[in-house]
Amino acid sequence: MKRRLVSAVAIGAAFAAWGALPGAVRAQRSAPGIASGDTFDVVEKTIPELQDAMTSRLVTSRQLVAAYLARIAAYDQQGPRLNAMVALNPRALDAADALDKERASGHVRGPLHGIPVVIKDNYDTADMPTTGGSIALAGFTPGRDAFQVQKLREAGAVIVGKTNLHELARGITTISSISGQTRNPYDPTRNPGGSSGGTGAAVAANFAAAGMGSDTCGSIRIPAANNNLVGLRPTMGLSSRQGIIPLSHTQDVGGPLARTVVDLALMLDATVAADPGDETTRAGDGHRARYRDALNGAALAGARIGVVKSLFGAAPEDTEGGDLVRKALDAMSDRGASVIDVPLTGLDGAIQGSSVINTEFKFDLMDYLARHPNAPVHSLTEILEQGSYHAALEALFKQSDAIATRDSEAYRTALRKREVVRELITAALEGQMLDALAFPVLSRKAAIIGEPVRGLNNCQVSASTGLPAISIPAGFTPDGVPIGIELLGPAWSESRLLSIAFAYEQAVGPRRAPSTTPPLVDRKAPTPRRITLTLGDMRAAFAFDAITGRLSYETSSANPHAGAAAAAVHRGGEGASGPIIVTIAGGSIARTGDVFLQPADQRALQKGELYVEMRSGTRMFRAQLRP
Repeated sequence: MKRRLVSAVAIGAAFAAWGALPGAVRAQRSAPGIASGDTFDVVEKTIPELQDAMTSRLVTSRQLVAAYLARIAAYDQQGPRLNAMVALNPRALDAADALDKERASGHVRGPLHGIPVVIKDNYDTADMPTTGGSIALAGFTPGRDAFQVQKLREAGAVIVGKTNLHELARGITTISSISGQTRNPYDPTRNPGGSSGGTGAAVAANFAAAGMGSDTCGSIRIPAANNNLVGLRPTMGLSSRQGIIPLSHTQDVGGPLARTVVDLALMLDATVAADPGDETTRAGDGHRARYRDALNGAALAGARIGVVKSLFGAAPEDTEGGDLVRKALDAMSDRGASVIDVPLTGLDGAIQGSSVINTEFKFDLMDYLARHPNAPVHSLTEILEQGSYHAALEALFKQSDAIATRDSEAYRTALRKREVVRELITAALEGQMLDALAFPVLSRKAAIIGEPVRGLNNCQVSASTGLPAISIPAGFTPDGVPIGIELLGPAWSESRLLSIAFAYEQAVGPRRAPSTTPPLVDRKAPTPRRITLTLGDMRAAFAFDAITGRLSYETSSANPHAGAAAAAVHRGGEGASGPIIVTIAGGSIARTGDVFLQPADQRALQKGELYVEMRSGTRMFRAQLRP
């Protein structure tokens, strides 16, 4: 409850500050060449588009921050209640003001100058608490920024707030004791993936231009897949982990999630660098590039992509996602890529048991907390003894806490298996001269909240090898849930992977904004759209709330003596027939009710592809349901 009050206060303070500064905003508007930033729509804007708008003085960084805060206020704890944010930055508007002044003086730091972003709440921040999603760390402020946070600030990014994660990053559905369950903006009954699910949901819902996550086994790639985003797990050593609460030091990496490949590359450019505080970054020396400049829209021509069929899953439930991944691969082939099947004999057995998360977690967390004497707890054991954890994490936390030593035969066996996985993958890439191996991120769509995640989770291939992998959108299931395809390449091949993803994105345009978080109207969520139809003697009044997907209806008869009538909403375009979605009248009694439309039916309604049909005896009336 306390965290919710803090967030509500932060939101209120941000809006109070926004509303209390009309003089400053008016002064900016009255200056020559300044347009009204209040009318600037941030939804689905790329970082270059936002930067161009600031350069041309259509909007200021302050107004961008305010616009994203308005969206958070409308949709995070209201409307679809995504619950993606842990806390807002109370100094975000001040930071934006300072960057606007720099711009006005002629100094622009680079592509991220004034750009609002969000940060996963396992990254240390000097000016906000870092909880890792654990109530045991509520209010804990490390006093310094994580290396990648520092680089973002130096690049001019504005941190809007911090996002929810699966508690201490120990899972893939994003539920925590500090914030509870984050919901998927494409279907709020489903999870957003994890552990960086708060960042995934926030970026997908346009709460910021882009965001940061961490990946130990899929924690960037899975939220990217589940939220129709792009997300990169870089080569181990490309970027620093200093200041990220660890889960497994031999598997952890940090990196960005974004709505487009260009935005991802710009975030990568800002955050990738050598760091004396993380020895692994020495391996990246000589391998780093300017990723935005390296993007090549023709990269699919001549690309060689190996398909790992064994990672698609063999159960009937895996077909839905697998077909979308195959369709994405067909699109790559159509643009000039050679797509070939690559059998990897022994991969399944080598991957099984190659994770060391369980054996490293307890000790890595202890080491991190030992560097912070002001931390409220100093071990996983203390967290368990206090009961300061979500029930969903109890079994995993106790399992890790039972590990008695940092070194064991089981641990050494897992490390040896990782070497086998790396040798298998590297041999396949080199032997077939491949740019990437391709497979589903998850073999099935995001699970309903509270239900187990079933099917194949292919996160461990990149985690065990240390090789880079990017998740890109493959498409949507018939019920509107995103599916992702993973491309895994050789060490330090980030530029090539990004270029292939960029060429695919330019050709296919796979990004689609969620319907649950539409553009605001006067800084508020749009009100339900109302439709009234008259079909013979029957009047049908509808209200459709695009945010929740709820279709409400009320029917009445102008002639109650006309006899019984039946009416229903059908799926079908003009002149086409289709099945009934909901019955709205049956008999002579006036009816009211509501139904939550599936995402596919929501889109059909918005395109005018639902109709209402009323029958009474030999009479039949039909009208398209157009919002």
